[in-house]
Amino acid sequence: MKIVLASDHAGVALKKEISEFLTSLGHEVNDLGPFNSDAVDLSDYVYPASLEVAKKNADRGIFIDGVGYGSAMIANRILGVDAVVCQDPFCAKLARQHTDSNVLCLGGKIIGSAIALDIVDVWMKTEFLNQEKYIRRVNKVKEISKRHLRSIDEI
Repeated sequence: MKIVLASDHAGVALKKEISEFLTSLGHEVNDLGPFNSDAVDLSDYVYPASLEVAKKNADRGIFIDGVGYGSAMIANRILGVDAVVCQDPFCAKLARQHTDSNVLCLGGKIIGSAIALDIVDVWMKTEFLNQEKYIRRVNKVKEISKRHLRSIDEI
């Protein structure tokens, strides 16, 4: 899979570990930065990475900031992006199985690298439960997004 990574300064170190882990699993990784711990604005990196997912230039995205919520807020404003914040592998599994999420957001200040790599591993390997109830629920959320967000083609 093609995976796009982005972070702010709080997520740089963890992002590097995740990039190396994903590469070792055979994924193609595109890290959009930043590449050092100098203070930056999260949206300068997560927004372009979210566009890569929405435009289908990347299959999935993984974004890291202090707690993960800032990344998710930015990413979920883009039609075609379904971002989740996960703090443990169980949530990562359900986020894929039940919501078919395509962006994972992590908190570099609240989880260590060992659990983060477990979360990434589970999230990457878990498939969407292609069952009627989950399909129906995901489609309802997509309809809400279509009503209130502009298509990436309109930007």
